[in-house]
Amino acid sequence: MTVHATAAFDVTGWDQTPQEGVPSPPHLSRATVRKTFRGDLTGESTAELLMCQADPKDLTAGAGYVASETVIGTLGGREGRFVIQHWGLSGPDGQQTGGHVVPGSGTGDLTGLTGTVEIAVGADGTHTLMLAYHLSPERG
Repeated sequence: MTVHATAAFDVTGWDQTPQEGVPSPPHLSRATVRKTFRGDLTGESTAELLMCQADPKDLTAGAGYVASETVIGTLGGREGRFVIQHWGLSGPDGQQTGGHVVPGSGTGDLTGLTGTVEIAVGADGTHTLMLAYHLSPERG
């Protein structure tokens, strides 16, 4: 059975460095991003992002990222750790995101976790992670 979880999150750390030796624009960079989650998922994460931005001051000009993110916390009352890989695009037509829980990355009570993720940013700047997940029968 697929379970749906929603968690608001705050970005608590952002360490970005430009890619060396590549002319810009577009601007290529790498960032380490830290987050805290509240809601159906509580905990924290660290993500490594690779980014491309046509104009770092205007995401509607075109931007994209890919990320691997380690999440440590409690999901649906179960504690453990898992990794999500996700991506996002932004341009004049809006934003798109998507991603997956990496199969086999779940630990503790989250062993066997699989699923898909979406990330939304509200008009007020609120960030939300939406997770549609399944735990293997031996776990849930």
